[in-house]
Amino acid sequence: MGNHIVSDHNNKKMPLGDDGHAWKTKTADVKDHYDFKKVLGMGAFSEVFLAEEKKTKRLVAIKCIQKKALKGKENSIENEVAVLQKIKHPNIVSLEDLFESKSHRYLVMQLVSGGELFDRIIAKGFYTEKDASKLIQQVLDAVKYLHDIGIIHRDLKPENLLYYSMDEDSKIMISDFGLSKIEEVDNMMSTACGTPGYVAPEVLAQIPYSKTVDCWSIGVISYILLCGYPPFYDESDANLFAQIIKAQYEFDSPYWDDISDSAKDFIVHLMEKDPNKRYTCEQALQHPWIAGDTALDRNIHESISAQIKKNFAKLKWKASLVGPWMQAFNATAVIRHMKQLQLGTSTEGPGPNPSQAHLLLPHEDAEHCEGGCSQSAGGDADPMSNCA
Repeated sequence: MGNHIVSDHNNKKMPLGDDGHAWKTKTADVKDHYDFKKVLGMGAFSEVFLAEEKKTKRLVAIKCIQKKALKGKENSIENEVAVLQKIKHPNIVSLEDLFESKSHRYLVMQLVSGGELFDRIIAKGFYTEKDASKLIQQVLDAVKYLHDIGIIHRDLKPENLLYYSMDEDSKIMISDFGLSKIEEVDNMMSTACGTPGYVAPEVLAQIPYSKTVDCWSIGVISYILLCGYPPFYDESDANLFAQIIKAQYEFDSPYWDDISDSAKDFIVHLMEKDPNKRYTCEQALQHPWIAGDTALDRNIHESISAQIKKNFAKLKWKASLVGPWMQAFNATAVIRHMKQLQLGTSTEGPGPNPSQAHLLLPHEDAEHCEGGCSQSAGGDADPMSNCA
């Protein structure tokens, strides 16, 4: 374990508060407070450990970030910390504590141990629209809370939805705030970021956008939870983005034949191309499929689990624990190419293993993103060079 964690005797502990830069209380060593048990996940410049707090015996997840990897990009981690410090919700993974040493920063996070969303669905023997409705209700409630306090997640996707425990009735938890953003005064943003397949049309079109991009992502997640495959898919990123920008998706037969019209109506209102017409979280929470009794109780587990296995093979890396330090790519060139060719929509249907890598797309003439880190168009560039 000594090879994985670097610490010294000049660690500083920052009490949670409004000032995200005020590192104050000195402690001997982060390992004086926590016993590191095992690695939960690894990224290019960070690792996540299962750890036990010595005083309380409470288990936590500690995200260890190399400072040298953040040189010139400090704003990315500062932004994540600033966001996490503002959040306190039962369906959102919380930040418990912060430490800093000469070589590392340590984010002590609430431990969630119930596993990933897709894994739990596949493991079930019975799964219905009502199950999906209850799950999405929790997500909507948490995202409404975020929006009410001026935070946009910007990377909602199934991989970032984790179960709190292994209990059958465990609640769902939203994780990974590496791409999240505190709203500006005018409530509009321009830096395009997220994950291919889940980003809203206005993000890819590089139009200033607002918190409604999260509502689009919830619509995409809802779609997948009811059929097991994504609404948009193409081997070519340019074609994929073209599909999303045009908001062209179908409720394909036979996969949607047994799904209620209410569920489809709910998705259509969230996956609305025009962000001004798109449902807000508050409106979505009032839809009959969520607030009423229109979600069907028919078992759709067999078809859903088969499609999830086919279309969402286990990823080689885990973005849900380690955040955007895992993998990113610059798709500015793809967007330019797409505009130049004026690509039409793809005729290909759902396919295996749709792309799940993070993307961050600055304006085409921009040199820096919101986090203050420079962009590199090279395909073999270090993932961190493309920002968090």
